[in-house]
Amino acid sequence: MRKIIHVDCDCFYAAVEMRDDPSLRHRPIAVGGDPGRRGVISTCNYPAREYGVHSAMASAYAKRLCPELIILPHRIHYYKQVSQQIRRIFLQYTDQIEPLSLDEAFLDVSTQPHFQGSATRMAEAIRKQVKSQVGITVSAGVAPNKFVAKIASDWNKPDGLCVIPPPQLDDFVKALPVEKLHGVGKVTCARLHNLGIRTCNDIRQYNRFEFVERVGSFGEHLYRLAHGIDERPVQPRTDRKSLSVEHTYAEDLPDLNSCQAKFPELCQQLQGRLQNLKQHNQIKKAFVKLKFSDFTSTTMECGVREPSLSIYKTLCNDAFKRKNMPVRLLGVGVRFIEADSAPPSQISFKFS
Repeated sequence: MRKIIHVDCDCFYAAVEMRDDPSLRHRPIAVGGDPGRRGVISTCNYPAREYGVHSAMASAYAKRLCPELIILPHRIHYYKQVSQQIRRIFLQYTDQIEPLSLDEAFLDVSTQPHFQGSATRMAEAIRKQVKSQVGITVSAGVAPNKFVAKIASDWNKPDGLCVIPPPQLDDFVKALPVEKLHGVGKVTCARLHNLGIRTCNDIRQYNRFEFVERVGSFGEHLYRLAHGIDERPVQPRTDRKSLSVEHTYAEDLPDLNSCQAKFPELCQQLQGRLQNLKQHNQIKKAFVKLKFSDFTSTTMECGVREPSLSIYKTLCNDAFKRKNMPVRLLGVGVRFIEADSAPPSQISFKFS
């Protein structure tokens, strides 16, 4: 039986800003883009959330919900430094660390001797050290697998700890709403609700073959989760899996041609970031991201070792057809081959 800890910083960017300026602590604040330039909220503190402000919301709309909202610009490089400080605390307990972003990670402490092997006490110690040494709070979930540990970390937020020991795992999972299952979005959730399925226990009323037949191939994954089964290992990562550049425009790009005109500059910025990258992994895929005027997003990608401007334009053309409406954000990027799947090599480009 594994012992997995999921650690999640509480409103990370905003927490760092409040730490550095205590006068902000009880005021509604957010970190994000300029409302006057169609910016988007990255995160916000809990006073702001009481007004309905949340991440991925347009900054202008957030200001309408909360006129007193203070929106601070991003300091990504600084947040990365704070994240590394937290990671050094993790390393005191295990080197089996799988970062999901700057502000959350899985830790496998199954074989660690600290606190006589108690994952609960290790999670408590990590939380105390981050609070005392870094000056922000984190929430943690402890469970026998990644799926439940991640849900548990959100259970007692902020500044909370939730432990699901093996004897309680089954009852905990049975009561979970299907929205909590990894990979269940609005469409899948509505489909399950139409079948009268609202909790994991409802899924358990089906036999596996009947459920997969009703839900489709994704049903196998959901059926396993609904039974508390998640065998994914914690996968330590040191190399970047992808790199991208994106831009939100002051005015919507009205048509495909106006989108295509932005790609030379985007590709040039991507090339600059890639040339400054210390690792030299081989490229596996190129991708584009479009966010439309209705705030829905789509991504189109293809397998390619040498991305080119023409490839990105072709991907944009295919992605634009999915909605055929004005675009507020464009992004270009690459995905890398896993470090253990191919030997290191110099990155090659044909941005022409």
